[in-house]
Amino acid sequence: MAVDRTETRTQADVGRFVNDAARDRYFAACDAVYALGARPFAETDVETSFGTTHVYRYGPTDPAARSRTPVVLVHGAGSCSAMWYPNTPALSAERPVYAIDTPGDPGRSVQRRPIHRPEDAARWLDETLAGLGLGRVHLVGSSYGGWLVLNQAHREPGRLASVTLLDPGGLEKVGLRFFVWIFASLFATFAPKAMRPRLAAWLEQPVLVVPELRAMMRAAVRAYRIRRPAPLPLSEAELAGIRTPLYLVLGMRSLLVHPRTQVERVPRLIPGARAEIVSDTGHGPQIDHADEVNRRMLGFMDSVD
Repeated sequence: MAVDRTETRTQADVGRFVNDAARDRYFAACDAVYALGARPFAETDVETSFGTTHVYRYGPTDPAARSRTPVVLVHGAGSCSAMWYPNTPALSAERPVYAIDTPGDPGRSVQRRPIHRPEDAARWLDETLAGLGLGRVHLVGSSYGGWLVLNQAHREPGRLASVTLLDPGGLEKVGLRFFVWIFASLFATFAPKAMRPRLAAWLEQPVLVVPELRAMMRAAVRAYRIRRPAPLPLSEAELAGIRTPLYLVLGMRSLLVHPRTQVERVPRLIPGARAEIVSDTGHGPQIDHADEVNRRMLGFMDSVD
C-alpha cells in the first residue's frame, strides 16, 4: 500500500523518522536485537484507520500448542518489538505470539493519524487484532504498552482473554523522577565501556550492558521524533469497571509507579486481579528477570484458559 508521507509530516502529533538514512541505521540496530531472541516465522502489515501496523509472528513447533490462545505483545515508548527478545523464546514455545510495533514509536509501523486519545488507542488496537484474525488473545504490555493494554481492558475488552501489565503506565501520573531516569539512562549510554556495568546497576538499566540494546536506544533517539503527550492514568472508577482477568507485575524499585501502593490498590479495585512485585529490578522486570517473569506470565495464562 502506498503511504502518503506528506500527510504524515504535516500533522504535529504524528511520529516520524527524521530521514531515510537515520531510519535505515535504526532498523539495522533493531535487527541485531531481534537476533538475540526467537526468530519470527512471519511478518505482516495490518491496515487500520490510523496507519499501517507492522506485526511479528512467532509460533510453537508443537502442532498441539498452535491452537492455544495466542499472546499479543505491546512494547514501551521509544522502542519497538525488538525489546521482547528475552521473552519471545519462552512464550512462543508454549503459544502463538504476535509482537506489535505501535504506531507513533520507532518501529516498522507507519502512523498517519494520532492514537494518543484513549478512545483512538482502543480502536486502533481492536482494528489491529481484527486484521490479524484474532478473536481471543492474552494481551501483554510494558510501560506505555501497559497503558495501551489497560486502556483496552477498560474500553474494548471483547477480544481479551486476559491482560498482563509489566510495570505499566496508566496507574499513576508520570512523575518527574521517571523522566529524570530516562534522560540519565540516555546520557549513560555515552559513558566509557568500563563504567557502564556500574551505571547499569545504579540506574537499574540493562540497556547499558547489552551492546545491541545500547546501540538500538541511541539510534532511536537520533532517528525518530515521538509526537504525543504522556497518557493520563485511569480513574479509580474506570479501573473498578474492568472485568478482564488481570495480572500486574511491578519492579521493586520502579520509578514509574509506587509498587507497594499499586500492589495493594489494583486487586482492591479490580475484582480477581493478581498483583506481584519482582525484587532486584526497576522498570524492566521482564528483561532483568526474564526466566522468572516468563514462567509467571505463562502460569497466569494457563490459569485463565
